Amino acid sequence: MSSSSEYEVESLYKFLVNTVAKYGNKTAIFIGDDKVSYSQLIYKVDNFASYLNSIGIVAQDRVALYMKNSVEFIVAIFALSKIGAISVPINTFLKSNEIDYIIQNSGAKAMIVSDSFADTINESNVDKLCEHIIYTNSGAFDFVDNEEIKPYNVSLDDCAVIIYTSGTTGKPKGAMLSNKNILSNIKSGAKDIQVTSKDRTIVFLPMFHSFTLSIATLLPLYVGGSLVVISSIHPFSNIFKQTLLKRVTIFMGVPDVYNALAKAKLPWYFMWFNSIRIFVSGAAPLQSKTIEAMNQKFKRAKLLEGYGLSEASPAVAINRLDKQKAGSVGIALSGYSIKIVDENLDELPVGKVGEIIVQGDNVMMGYWQNPQASSQAIINGWLLTGDMGYMDSEGFLYIVDRKKDLIISKGINIYPREIEEYIDKFDGVKVSAVIGEILDGIEYPVAYIELEDDIKDIDISQLKIYLKDKIANYKMPKRFHIVEQLPRNATGKVLKRLLKQQ
Repeated sequence: MSSSSEYEVESLYKFLVNTVAKYGNKTAIFIGDDKVSYSQLIYKVDNFASYLNSIGIVAQDRVALYMKNSVEFIVAIFALSKIGAISVPINTFLKSNEIDYIIQNSGAKAMIVSDSFADTINESNVDKLCEHIIYTNSGAFDFVDNEEIKPYNVSLDDCAVIIYTSGTTGKPKGAMLSNKNILSNIKSGAKDIQVTSKDRTIVFLPMFHSFTLSIATLLPLYVGGSLVVISSIHPFSNIFKQTLLKRVTIFMGVPDVYNALAKAKLPWYFMWFNSIRIFVSGAAPLQSKTIEAMNQKFKRAKLLEGYGLSEASPAVAINRLDKQKAGSVGIALSGYSIKIVDENLDELPVGKVGEIIVQGDNVMMGYWQNPQASSQAIINGWLLTGDMGYMDSEGFLYIVDRKKDLIISKGINIYPREIEEYIDKFDGVKVSAVIGEILDGIEYPVAYIELEDDIKDIDISQLKIYLKDKIANYKMPKRFHIVEQLPRNATGKVLKRLLKQQ
């Protein structure tokens, strides 16, 4: 365990105070045609903290954020930190009943909502479950306090944020992240990705997602860099326009975006004048064909694939600027340890596949009001990720699959991801998902395939011939289904549990 002396500050709010002291007049946020300097940002944060205080929000109260990417989202996170309250960012793709569940489970006292989501909130029971609903245009963000409140005396070990996991197994669980968890992750991330105050990072992925919140939003503000915030990804071309106009140097994306980028016919002036030096990819595995195409297209930039999960605040491993390995998610972030273990949690040798477990200051405090799930997830300080993988002799981590996606056919382990990698390379395939289905009492792999946008059909018999050379016979999918669209979550990760339910 690390000592608190490694951390110059105890909370998210206090790191902002430090950044403002160094970079007060610098632009912290570009959004549309507007700019917000660090001094203006903390002015907004202090006033909004006073507003929250005035309506009775106190330390340890949970406050939900159902918000689009905006200056207000960032202001809310820091203002809640100042008064010692806990932010509960909610996935804005969720429907009213799912929102009700999170509000009820977290016991949120208030909810801050972007005006454009008013209809969804009106359909929900939030008004009965929360004492306050604060809309972004209600004037709350224009509150001015002449007697500024003092920051609450927060400790590193206090909970700062509760992130609800996407609920791949049953109901979503709230991962409690302390100030230390998040500060540790942004410090290690800044060091290993080599982000500096000169960088400009584009934020178009939803801020409610743990990767966007910690790595794309808080990390650049921690080092005194600038954020280029995109509030809506429609039209998608606006992302490239802003990347060019605002001279973005760090582009944080997910595989869906890089798949599109790899294929997109970008204008020559974009290729010539863009300032991107680093592409970071997280949230789901990158296809090898995408990595190759991106490296061919962007010769001046490095694409760094990483790996994380909400329970680890979220970043665990990433490739480095001086060394990347295709197909690997890199090495552990500074200060963290990764092990590959068997069922008994005994460490496995190099190259052997087992469960990935993680130790470090990024490991969550536990699940909100769920001691049973917490004790299953964290054993002796090690977080059991539920992901299967192996490490090479240099410590590079390779993800093989989710533990629960493993298919056991006639006693033999089959990892769907290996089959998907090959199917994805077949002409006309955009993305595939292989799941286990029981046929005549035996579990077999079955493939679901989404085609490229301009392709109407593919020859399954040709696909089988192609696969025959690549994978063992027992791994060959028993059936192939062409589907219009695979179910995905907010960051584009394919949701296999929905496929199984269907």
